[in-house]
Amino acid sequence: MNLNIALLAGDGIGPEVIDQAVKVCEAVASKYDHQINWKPALTGAAAIDAVGEPYPDTTHEICASSDAVLFGAIGHPRFDNDPSAKVRPEQGLLKMRQKLGLFANVRPTFTFPSLIDKSPLKRERIEGTDLIILRELTGGVYFGERGRKDGGDTAYDTMTYTRQEIQRLAKKGFEMAMKRSKKLCCVDKANVLEASRLWRETVQAMEKDYPEVEVSYEFVDAVAMRLVQWPKAYDVMITANLFGDILTDEASVISGSMGLMPSSSVGNKVSLYEPIHGSYPQAAGKDIANPLATVLSAAMLFEDFNLTKEAETIRAVVNKSLSEGIVTEDLAEDGKAYKTSEVGDWLASNV
Repeated sequence: MNLNIALLAGDGIGPEVIDQAVKVCEAVASKYDHQINWKPALTGAAAIDAVGEPYPDTTHEICASSDAVLFGAIGHPRFDNDPSAKVRPEQGLLKMRQKLGLFANVRPTFTFPSLIDKSPLKRERIEGTDLIILRELTGGVYFGERGRKDGGDTAYDTMTYTRQEIQRLAKKGFEMAMKRSKKLCCVDKANVLEASRLWRETVQAMEKDYPEVEVSYEFVDAVAMRLVQWPKAYDVMITANLFGDILTDEASVISGSMGLMPSSSVGNKVSLYEPIHGSYPQAAGKDIANPLATVLSAAMLFEDFNLTKEAETIRAVVNKSLSEGIVTEDLAEDGKAYKTSEVGDWLASNV
């Protein structure tokens, strides 16, 4: 297969972890006789520095004309510490999601046998966890009407959803559930929020189209508690943008490290694949960042193109690196840490 992949390294540790994913993808492509054409483009703080905006039109054109996007991270502390900044790196991510129509963020959470005791949660609670949180990405409070009034002393952000936005996300959730354990949980706050009541009635109306799927409805605050108590009770979860942003980060601690969890953002055409961690600017340029989440995101990319063997090869070599201790300092024991680039080289050579 010939794949055209937009490569958005972004900020902080983004370029370093992306480099390792490229090494592994090239090794897989060589093994299975594929051709990958990488198309680098700027985004985030790097794009602001170069052209003054975080998601330039040239970057969008490259992404829109590619088969998929492999993405590193966005963010820089000089913007975080300046509340008055009119242009921010994160605006590029929101703009990219909106312009590419990336309405669903797919965030798997699972455990690694060799790392089960590194989680802050007890082994018996998390062993065997395998769930997916499907977060709506282009609606809700992040995109609703916002502003200031009363001379700037009152601020407001509006959570707005249309039935169609909810239906298209729920449809993906039902379809995923059908391929898994046929369990779907709709996470909302329908006891308080009108937008959540629309979520609930929309999903309830869709149940008849998927009679084999067992559907449950839970309030987000209850899920925040249960997710770390009984994560194995969940299979596929669907939720709004803000709730999903929070719950997916909470779920990431189950595996023991944010540096391990991959994700994808899917739409009707091009999909984007990225690690769930941020730009981690304190580690930028030090060759110490964990590249495994980015590498596993590449595995999701191959899988979505029905290249199952390729995806399984990547996951197998990642598991081997973990079990043999070929890991960066965040996972190392007894001071036996490998550099980011060394982990990437080892993974590629073992493909």
